[in-house]
Amino acid sequence: MNSVVDRSGTDAVGIVLKQLESSGVALLVGTVVDLAGVTRAKGIPLRRLAAFQDSGMGAAPSWNVFCVDNGIAFTPSIGVVGDLRLRLDTGQVRVVDDGLAWGPANFHNQDGTASPLCARGRLAGIVDSAAEQRLFPMMGTELEFTLCTPDGGRLPKTSWAAYGLQSVVAHREFLVDLTATLEKAGVGPEQIHAEYGEDQFEVSLAPAAPVGMADACILARLLIGIVAARHNMTVSFSPLPWVGGSGNGAHLHLSLAREGGTLFDGGDGPHGITAEGGSAIGGILAGLNDFMGIYAGSIISGQRLQPGSWAGASACWGLENREAAVRFLAGTAGNPHGANVELKIVDPSANIYLAAAALLGSALEGIRAKLPLPAEVAINPAESAGYAAMALNKEQSTILKALENSALADRILGPDIVEAVVAVRRHEAKQYEDSTAAEIAAAVRFAWSV
Repeated sequence: MNSVVDRSGTDAVGIVLKQLESSGVALLVGTVVDLAGVTRAKGIPLRRLAAFQDSGMGAAPSWNVFCVDNGIAFTPSIGVVGDLRLRLDTGQVRVVDDGLAWGPANFHNQDGTASPLCARGRLAGIVDSAAEQRLFPMMGTELEFTLCTPDGGRLPKTSWAAYGLQSVVAHREFLVDLTATLEKAGVGPEQIHAEYGEDQFEVSLAPAAPVGMADACILARLLIGIVAARHNMTVSFSPLPWVGGSGNGAHLHLSLAREGGTLFDGGDGPHGITAEGGSAIGGILAGLNDFMGIYAGSIISGQRLQPGSWAGASACWGLENREAAVRFLAGTAGNPHGANVELKIVDPSANIYLAAAALLGSALEGIRAKLPLPAEVAINPAESAGYAAMALNKEQSTILKALENSALADRILGPDIVEAVVAVRRHEAKQYEDSTAAEIAAAVRFAWSV
């Protein structure tokens, strides 16, 4: 079953059930991403598919505040009392391996209403808000990951060429298997290549509607892990698997269109940016400090956000500027998907649904406020006279305080999510306060792996 199932029929569950049965599926897992960025799951025997969609499977509210060390960061509103339901989005179910199928789920309250803690539902709500303004977003993502030995160490030393063919050839069996597996599952990778760091690769996913993009990201991470295991390897999605090594990003691309044209092309501004497109970029930049705790808020994230690492550690924008937090891609013949912006600071420890919600919500806020397009930075920001003012904060405590006190974050994500994210990340800070950078990197190397 390689494509999205049509749920428009009167017996959509029955159609999906028959397709899964014919594919030999025995176990179906539904996933959510908690506020530490970790993917959690409930599994069912296939015969319970209808119940998973309609009434859902039970999950304590504490699922949202599980932490990377498997601790629980209780808040004043999330404790041991209460229950939520995970309800499967049956139309997005895919077969992922022999006997195994996957689908995304949403958090609901017992009465069937959407939970305010549901990151996927929050993103869907912001997409609806955009549609009310006659704005139609598309988003894409790039998944960077590092291959490791089965026991979590570095692979045997080889001659690694950044972006090189020899690096691809050395891992060709894994990469061929991964490509075929992603295609079979309907993920549709745009490209796969060796990255800068040793044993590091990147998979770029095709643009899609925001919720679909985030779903595809979670599915791709699952498949990367499954394929790596088949080849006697493990995968790290940590922002920095080893101190002194290369970091993994999870960059997000955003395009915005109205009927008749895109906001990032065909205008009178720099590189064809329209007035509304400039306001969207202004909104994204204005919200960076508020949302750093969402984009890159983990205990290890700040170690990746260093100048010279192409992680976008400066609060500015520029055409094809890989050191800027917002890299602009113009609508040229070399960009078949059209003009868009790339937010480079996002890393794999982020909840992808929340990161997408923060990015889109910030752009919409900028458009509503008619913010001006800030001046472009066309050089390495570190070489700019204004670098000190542009450098993003990397200290987790300061980042979390900004998120906690942000009226913007409350409006876009809701106070329940903000409170829970801050609690989870502060638990990390407390847990590792006496650890060295190398000890932290080792402890969380596989926290976000699947």
